[in-house]
Amino acid sequence: MLVVGEDKSEANGEGQSRRLPSDDHPLPATTHNAPHTHSSLHPTPNVQHPSSSSLRKRRESLICTDFEDEARASGFRFIAGVDEVGRGALAGPVVAAAVILDPHAPLPKGLDDSKKLTALQRERIADEILRTAVAVAVGQIEADEIDEINILQATRRAMLVALEQLDPCADFLLIDALQLKECALPQKAIIHGDAISTSIAAASVLAKSYRDALMRGFHDLYPQYNFARHVGYGTREHYVALREHGACLIHRKSFRGVLGEGMKDERTRV
Repeated sequence: MLVVGEDKSEANGEGQSRRLPSDDHPLPATTHNAPHTHSSLHPTPNVQHPSSSSLRKRRESLICTDFEDEARASGFRFIAGVDEVGRGALAGPVVAAAVILDPHAPLPKGLDDSKKLTALQRERIADEILRTAVAVAVGQIEADEIDEINILQATRRAMLVALEQLDPCADFLLIDALQLKECALPQKAIIHGDAISTSIAAASVLAKSYRDALMRGFHDLYPQYNFARHVGYGTREHYVALREHGACLIHRKSFRGVLGEGMKDERTRV
């Protein structure tokens, strides 16, 4: 079961557990055009017309289990990948996920950094992780606390909340970019870890899927901002809505552009 960490919002009570929402949709099929060779009666060279996909450099996934295998070879058993999402958003919580994958279970097909996946791919992979992982957990820190302690400290706190909820507990951590000094567990910070470590990639997918679902829920409460489209990030549409409607309860008031000159604060409205 996916355990949700501390949530200070009124709608999500502290210590509650919830499952990650998901959608069950098939992935779109991919088509490839076969090369075509042209020739004539005159001695001209053969010309191949490459498919449109070959005109672009094919991206190969760098995801591997090398870091997890190294930790197990050193005697660790429960290796948790940790990643966050939402650090740069203007609204909504910062969310961190911690995942202990089962080394005997097959990896979800297409597992990769969540930013490289479509929404349908993320939902499919998240569902599979929830079914096969040894343990998964999520921690989230709300906008008001982010404003109080700053986004970096809030990110660390969200990670700690997620790790505290893991059952069984992790004995080694693989973390995307950050060194979590507040945690005594042995750990390894990996730059761009969500693109090369299976455990961190799994955490990135879960965190992204979970937070996107939260923001779709906030869209129902505050439809004027269209959170379902930009999930709280600073798009042009979002800035226009801020100028027109002011900031709402889930906006991060300490972030540049949220409470600009002449902007309103919806919290003061009755």
